[in-house]
Amino acid sequence: MYLKNTWYVACTPDEIADKPLGRQICGERIAFYRGKDNKVCAVEDFCPHRGAALSLGYVEDGNLVCGYHGLVMGCEGKPVAMPMQRVGGFPCVKRYAVVERNNFIWVWPGDPDKADESLVPSFEWENNPEWAYGGGLFHVKCDYRLIIDNLMDLTHETYVHTDSIGQEEIDESPVNTAVEGDSVITSRYMEGIHPPPFWQFALKQNGADPTAEVERWQESHFSPPSHVLIDVGVAHVGKGGVNAPQQHKARSIIIDFITPETETTTWYFWGMARNFNPQDTALTGNIQKEHKRIFLQDVDVLEAQQRNLEANPGRRLLMLNIDSGGVQARRIIERLVKQEQEESAASAA
Repeated sequence: MYLKNTWYVACTPDEIADKPLGRQICGERIAFYRGKDNKVCAVEDFCPHRGAALSLGYVEDGNLVCGYHGLVMGCEGKPVAMPMQRVGGFPCVKRYAVVERNNFIWVWPGDPDKADESLVPSFEWENNPEWAYGGGLFHVKCDYRLIIDNLMDLTHETYVHTDSIGQEEIDESPVNTAVEGDSVITSRYMEGIHPPPFWQFALKQNGADPTAEVERWQESHFSPPSHVLIDVGVAHVGKGGVNAPQQHKARSIIIDFITPETETTTWYFWGMARNFNPQDTALTGNIQKEHKRIFLQDVDVLEAQQRNLEANPGRRLLMLNIDSGGVQARRIIERLVKQEQEESAASAA
């Protein structure tokens, strides 16, 4: 159902600033903490003594101490010490490859020996003073693929987000879908329209006329295992669309790092990077607050959808042209999961 030999966002640095963090990812219960030299470590969240959750313990001298009976676990998953005990024969626990990069902590929930740090994604807005970023985390009670479906078809904005980013022209504009290797891109372009409330606000914050007619674009980019980046924005008509001079547009990239917890629950790291008025920290906070409100509208829809699907497992669903982005993304996931499972079976044979 999900790839394991790949990188997912596990958490943000602030989540392990003061104490360990226990988080389930792709069915794996993992304890994250800062070890020696402040390096992030990740081990199975299971004490080999009595099965307690190591994440409920504390960090001492770069090791993770179980809060139940004091067993000390090293970053490689090997017991180091325990009061009044010799731990040389104690079993080890699984370790996980983990990387801290650009304000996210990434984990490889599969075979750590296959982890390749060069495959951790990088993005144009990271550590770039011309961009500002604000985001957050939701725990969503739905299959992670439903979130991908939602983000690869933005038709729903017309109906779910009527007071912010939705408008009738979205529903009336055709969707284009392209598959490039293991990536999928869905796009929609609108011309000669009035911007909806959020984009009026964005234009005004960039010093541009919020009442003028605009061209609007939406480009959703899916890449495995479950990342969706959406290039969105508006520009005054006749100024070049996405390539318009900065004073005539407002552009942002919606960040969606979708990390499966179980088959029916997901960690959803969301945010927005913008390249207009990036130095305004108050604006970043206001946009972050508004996007949280907008995304929570999606969460309500997705969790209700999950409940319906679980209650009606045999019901056949329609597949329309607007669904093509999500369908293609699911096909890629299915193919890569099958390939990973076949390789694992061959290695075990």
